[in-house]
Order: sequence, then C-alpha cells, then structure tokens
Amino acid sequence: MKVEDTVQFWFDVSCPFCWITSRWIKEVQDVRNIKVDFIPMSLSVLNEGRDELPEDYKEKMKANWGPARVFAAVKTNYPEKIDQLYTTMGNKVHIGQRVASGYGGYDAVIKESLEEVGLPASLAEVANTEEYDYKLRKYHRGAMKAVGNDVGTPVISLGKTAFFGPVLTRIPTKEEAGELFDAAVRLAQYPHFFELKRSRTEKPEFD
Repeated sequence: MKVEDTVQFWFDVSCPFCWITSRWIKEVQDVRNIKVDFIPMSLSVLNEGRDELPEDYKEKMKANWGPARVFAAVKTNYPEKIDQLYTTMGNKVHIGQRVASGYGGYDAVIKESLEEVGLPASLAEVANTEEYDYKLRKYHRGAMKAVGNDVGTPVISLGKTAFFGPVLTRIPTKEEAGELFDAAVRLAQYPHFFELKRSRTEKPEFD
C-alpha cells in the first residue's frame, strides 16, 4: 500500500472480535502511514430472516439495531466523529461488559456515549426508529459488495482487496501490529488468495 492509503473498516460495535481488530488497526495507524475510514455495518441486517438462530442470539440481534442505526446517522452527518464514538461506545460494551439483549437494550450506552463525544443528544432517538435504516443498509451493502456474502464483521479493505477479519483474540501492539498488517497487505496483493481459517480455541481478551 502507498503512503497515506486509506483502509476501509466496516464494523458492528457489538462484536468482540471486531472490537479487537479495530484496536489492532488503530495501533497500525501509529506505526504505518495509513488512514482508517470506519464505516458501520450491521449483524442485525446480516442475520435478518435466519429463524434457525438460537433465541438468545436473536435477542442480541434485536438490541444491535439501536447502535448500528445511530452509527449510520453519525457517519452520514458527523463522519469526523465516527472513530471517537466507536471507541467510546466499544469501551463501554466490551471493557465495561455492557452487552445487551432485546430492543432498546443499548439505549443508555448510546446516550452516555453521544454525550461524552459531544454529539447531539437527539441522535439517540434514531436507535428506536427506522429513519436511518436505508443508510445503514447502504453502508452494509458496501461491505458485502467488497467482500462477498457469508461473512461477519469486521470487513476491511487492504488496497483493492477486502476481507472478513482478521479474527484475533488479542490486540497486537506497536511494531508487531505493523508487521502483521504488512503480512495481511502482502496476502491481499496476491490476486488468487482468498481465505485462511482455523477453529478458535480461546476467547477474546481486550488487555
């Protein structure tokens, strides 16, 4: 990638693996000449109509609509705040262990986060309406168009190629973060590379 290339990073704030990858890419920003464009996507949109999902997961998908809608509104109207809001809300959800279920489950987290980053409190109302669903779906389609179907979050673009992942359970830091980024970019540059995968044997840790 060239100096000051932009990495597009599609995220859903509820996903712990996405959160770890996002903290990695922010570490990369400190050691490589990249910019990161954070774009909302939605696990709720992705899982629409999947009746086979466990009931507890369905309840989490109901809760996830709220923050995803708010992020769509912020990306549309206050794009310069999207990174800060993701960091603030992600810290509450993952570090603060405030994962929610059911419609409106994230309402308190949303209101607190908007206030902390200096965004209008009225944006919290978006969480429980369909006002920004069109925008959210459009952002989400951008991820699917870039990477294809049957993936989750995050989706990141590295040059002309986008991938689901990388899925990490720890946050690489400093030069190690940069080296892993270099390796990912090199794989992305090979036009016939598509996937690396293995079974996860540990849970994510955020330290």
